[in-house]
Amino acid sequence: MRVLVAEDEQMLADAIAEGLRRESLAVDVVYDGEAAMQLLSVNAYDVLILDRDLPEVHGDDVCRAVFERNLDVRILMLTAASAVLERVAGLSLGADDYLPKPFAFVELVARVRALGRRARPASPPILERADIRLDPNRREVTRDGHPVALSRKEFSVLEELLRGDGAVVSSELLLEKVWDQNVDPFTNVLRVTVMTLRRKLGPPDVIQTITGVGYRIP
Repeated sequence: MRVLVAEDEQMLADAIAEGLRRESLAVDVVYDGEAAMQLLSVNAYDVLILDRDLPEVHGDDVCRAVFERNLDVRILMLTAASAVLERVAGLSLGADDYLPKPFAFVELVARVRALGRRARPASPPILERADIRLDPNRREVTRDGHPVALSRKEFSVLEELLRGDGAVVSSELLLEKVWDQNVDPFTNVLRVTVMTLRRKLGPPDVIQTITGVGYRIP
């Protein structure tokens, strides 16, 4: 899942991003509405965490633009205002969910994950293929019944490959979903991650490399 955090309180924005990265999500961060609009125009995000009171371009205008342009991203709006009318106003602009500040981080994560599930086609809660079983909620992986310990990035790559349901998942999509905007498109980080993932999963190798395209688990 790829998330954009648009929050003008830099310490809060960075804390949210770091916490979500520990949850194996790819996260980009901006501190004003104009920067948010720029990234939304070039990147595909599953969830936008949007502070309502952004500088440059107000959060309401960002939300309205996402709705009017029919961008395929779910919006979780944040604001210090907790009154019912404020929440209704935010939702009426096109936000999918609303979370008043201050909030518990565990609730933020739960809401982001719920929105992420709505942003992609429905899939089973447990992903299984080629004797691999992945539980996204418990962050657990087994192969042939034996637990496999994976890093956050390895887990996320495996999850995207399993969600591919046998189809080829492009290298570009894996970089976009698992890493963030700062990753070098010419880096070998994906190749190295797949290599270590193969080693940890053990033989026989189930991840196929489609040269010049990407990877799949048939």
